Amino acid sequence: MRSWKTPKGRQVVRSRVLAAALAGAWLGCGVAAWAADQVSEAAMKEAKEIWQTRCATCHGQGGKGDGPAGAALNPKPRDFTSEEWQKSVTDDHIQKIIVGGGQAVGKSPLMAANPDLASKPEVVRGLTKIVRELAGKK
Repeated sequence: MRSWKTPKGRQVVRSRVLAAALAGAWLGCGVAAWAADQVSEAAMKEAKEIWQTRCATCHGQGGKGDGPAGAALNPKPRDFTSEEWQKSVTDDHIQKIIVGGGQAVGKSPLMAANPDLASKPEVVRGLTKIVRELAGKK
């Protein structure tokens, strides 16, 4: 361990252990954030099934808001291909809508809630990933 005094006379200690601990903590935060965004193959499979059976009926297979059940809705379902909309919302916002429905964020109550997904955050992240991948698709 090395130490020295600052110009104001304060003792400074440099420790490799401290540096390693700080680096580990910093990297740990990054790994935790990365892991929180990951979706397992099983959860992604379930998310795709939910997209087909619940979401695409109104939002359409391509996410343009042109699904068969959406034709009679007013307002029309969201067009997920809109890059402008995609830039305007966070993943947390999308996830809140998926679980709580449109009313959860002050939007149309016609966007149904999916309270059964509240206990499946990884599946909700999978659905969010599907929505995000639609950005800019024609």
